[in-house]
Amino acid sequence: MTAAVAAFVLLGVIVFAGYWVLRLQSNLKQAPLSAGSATADASSDANDRLQILIMGSDTRDGANKEYGSQADSAGYGNSDVMILMDISADNRQISMTSFPRDLMVPIPACTDPKTKQTYPAQSAGQLNSAMSEAGPGCLLDTINKITGLTVDHFLLADFNAVKELSNTIGGVQVCVNAAVDDPASGLKLNAGTNTVQGEQALAFLRSRHGVGDGSDLSRIKSQQAFLASLARKVKSDGTLTDVPKMLSIADTITRNLTVDSGLANPRSLLTIGSRLKDVDLSKVAFVTVPWEPYVNDPNRVQIKEPDAEGLFQAMREGRDLTAPKGAAPASPSDSASAAPTETGAAPRSAPPAYNKAIQPVSVANGSGVQGRAQEILGHLKADGFAQLQTFAAAPSATTVVYYSTGFEDVATDIAARFGLPAAQVQPSTAIRGVQFYVGSDFTAGEKYSAPVPENVVAQTAADATCQAAFGH
Repeated sequence: MTAAVAAFVLLGVIVFAGYWVLRLQSNLKQAPLSAGSATADASSDANDRLQILIMGSDTRDGANKEYGSQADSAGYGNSDVMILMDISADNRQISMTSFPRDLMVPIPACTDPKTKQTYPAQSAGQLNSAMSEAGPGCLLDTINKITGLTVDHFLLADFNAVKELSNTIGGVQVCVNAAVDDPASGLKLNAGTNTVQGEQALAFLRSRHGVGDGSDLSRIKSQQAFLASLARKVKSDGTLTDVPKMLSIADTITRNLTVDSGLANPRSLLTIGSRLKDVDLSKVAFVTVPWEPYVNDPNRVQIKEPDAEGLFQAMREGRDLTAPKGAAPASPSDSASAAPTETGAAPRSAPPAYNKAIQPVSVANGSGVQGRAQEILGHLKADGFAQLQTFAAAPSATTVVYYSTGFEDVATDIAARFGLPAAQVQPSTAIRGVQFYVGSDFTAGEKYSAPVPENVVAQTAADATCQAAFGH
């Protein structure tokens, strides 16, 4: 009899699980991982390091039509939230890296999976527009391009997802230092701690004129504070170990999600959810990609170098961001600072189509370390370069390889040999050949490691922060 009861219970569990798998499966919408330039790797969602690009669409289609006009619902929409979640293989640390929506970056050529129309590459396009023409796969391709990463999956949520999730978990606590009444978003908060859900939760995340300085960058801080508070609530409630709650949340989320085909199996979502249950909240780092005003339009921003490359390199290496510590062409008398260019480009892999022995290469020592140029020269000489010279130069914070017309391939190979990122290979009309300008960020060794910017972590999930109300 006991065996029969056990078998009956087991059958019930199987039927129950099967019902939920089918239900969640029917909820999910899916789209290709890439729009032409990315491939999925063979990592395991259960055991390996895992990176998921979380996107929020501003489309006003379907249930979101109340937030705009019919014209707003055309196409795929822009991505008003872009956060890269990176879970370490041992589940001990997570980084949540936000990308500003107004960031001007190179966007690769992308093909719309529905219409098959191909959109040409852009040397500088606004990041949140990458999705609008060719879908979420184009945004993922762009993130891969600028970071040098290979992102495993994406999750694309709409406005309704925030409302329903916040209602399902009973609200999320947020804090402002003064009362907020923002007619544009509908956000109304008292000074201090407030519990928001439904429309108010969405308004808190969308508000640009209720908190901070009214910019998208202030809105990123609100998103990070909201997600940190959400993590604390879910952790304290024991939600991640409560199967009925997990299934209810999964049902809510999947009704409002588009995922890549590799994540379209609900078991994968539940597996990823189970990986999060034991993470120390102080090891969940919220980060924003370093930025500065865009040179061609002060209303836009661009990647700030070398800070961004320091962050991206740390991310590529899987470093713990909660514990990261981890110039212009020179003449013998002067120098200037380096300027940022495209990041994340792959190093050259083909054999050089030139004779190293006759390439003019100079090493300028702006590192502040005596003899450093001679060390670099020694490595170049061992590699077969023979037309070499060194000289002292003005101090520089950033190591850059400069090249004149016709020498880009030589400069790219030299940079790759020392592990320098593509952003630090620059054209110049002030030199002939190649100049390796050594900065104070490369004072020892033969492999460059970009420094992680100080205070790169805005907060952890363990930190309860209070947003500044607009004008305060």
